[in-house]
Amino acid sequence: MVSYGIYYALGLTSAGAVVTWLLSWPFAIPFYLLAAFCLNFFRDPEREIPAGPYAVSPADGKVVVVKQNDAGGHQVSIFLNVFDVHVNRTPIGGKVACVTYKKGEFLVASKPEASAANEQNVITIDGSIQGHPTRVVMKQIAGLIARRIICYVQAGNILEAGQRIGLMKFGSRVDVLFGPEWEVAVRAGERVTGGSTVIARFKDARFKETA
Repeated sequence: MVSYGIYYALGLTSAGAVVTWLLSWPFAIPFYLLAAFCLNFFRDPEREIPAGPYAVSPADGKVVVVKQNDAGGHQVSIFLNVFDVHVNRTPIGGKVACVTYKKGEFLVASKPEASAANEQNVITIDGSIQGHPTRVVMKQIAGLIARRIICYVQAGNILEAGQRIGLMKFGSRVDVLFGPEWEVAVRAGERVTGGSTVIARFKDARFKETA
């Protein structure tokens, strides 16, 4: 459980108790329901991270975009609804090259234009897969409801694949940008699980394994 969920739930439960004391329990039901929602929203389950030349999903949600990017690689976009786990994880292990915050709009996060137009936090990770250098860029993108992006990491941090690196509150989107050395392993419409679902495989490492 992320600490925010506990704080929100305690506050709402306390408000419900006050309303119950001043009026009666039926008037407090909305507060108790919101408290239960917060506890569910801010859950943070443990995940088994697959070993291998893989990039794992940075979030729970639905893949809404798989397309080629300008660098000759691919973009994978994942939309998180309010019922998904909103803890974000790094797709690959490596060193955080930079973290860049960009102001923007608050369009519905499932729309393609949200990738460029919305407020976002861009995390660039330099990694090495079986001796092959690679760079993966991950974007935490705010949405219509999600207006608070939380990032736990900064430039210079060393990460392990699937490590928790941030949180987005109440619905959002995560984009992952891969170079041409990666082969995407998911399709638009698929449901993915943060830290557990393989969303891309490193081509050079795969060829080395089968050679």
